Amino acid sequence: MGKVHGSLARAGKVRGQTPKVEKQEKKKTPRGRAKKRMLYNRRYVNAVVGGPGKPRMNTIAIQQAKKAALPAAAAEKK
Repeated sequence: MGKVHGSLARAGKVRGQTPKVEKQEKKKTPRGRAKKRMLYNRRYVNAVVGGPGKPRMNTIAIQQAKKAALPAAAAEKK
């Protein structure tokens, strides 16, 4: 039989140390057709044009801005 990583006496140590937190009551989430409707509204109807979060390195808008800046920079050098 192979060796066990660490002793079994310490099994469950972290879970045993963490304080018990009772589950909170939440509003029930829609199911079936109602959930699909909610997702559609979230993704397409109320969608913000810029999208969530800050712009990353490879977003299309940044790439287009770089392409537009290249001809202007080349013209300044001449």
